[in-house]
Amino acid sequence: MPIDENIEFQAIKVAVITISDTRQDDNDTSGDKIVEFVNIMGHEMVQKIIVKDDVHIIQQAIKSFTTFGEIDAVITTGGTGLTGRDVTPEALDGIADKLIPGFGELFRMVSYDKIGTSALQSRTCAGVVDDVYVFCLPGSNGAVKDAFNLILINQLDIRHKPCNFIEIMPRLKER
Repeated sequence: MPIDENIEFQAIKVAVITISDTRQDDNDTSGDKIVEFVNIMGHEMVQKIIVKDDVHIIQQAIKSFTTFGEIDAVITTGGTGLTGRDVTPEALDGIADKLIPGFGELFRMVSYDKIGTSALQSRTCAGVVDDVYVFCLPGSNGAVKDAFNLILINQLDIRHKPCNFIEIMPRLKER
């Protein structure tokens, strides 16, 4: 996909939420990987937290970043699978103003090239909450890498053409 070098890069403010009953700061490799990619891309990493796999706790964490207008995107990792404790999509569904179904569809498409039919087990999703993008990625480092290298690197860059999430960000507030 083409990058228009005549347009100046626009950094956004990003918060990261790791969703896990077992991860802590010392073993949160997927959360750390997101922070690394956000920094490599040139965006501003604002805060990273870890929360338990609980719908209400996840919703509170997302809302804590979307309510005050200081964050442009929240990226979560974990809780997108099929097991009983995987409730990240349900949490997003309960608070999203709009869902972005194409994000999960595209993620599963690019995952298929790497992991075959196992891509069906991912419930990766995205939406808009309080005019803030929320991207919910799986908890594996490989999935985080694929989401950034194959989707977010372009969609979170205003120079990416023909269109991207950053250029329409001001219009999220339209009513």
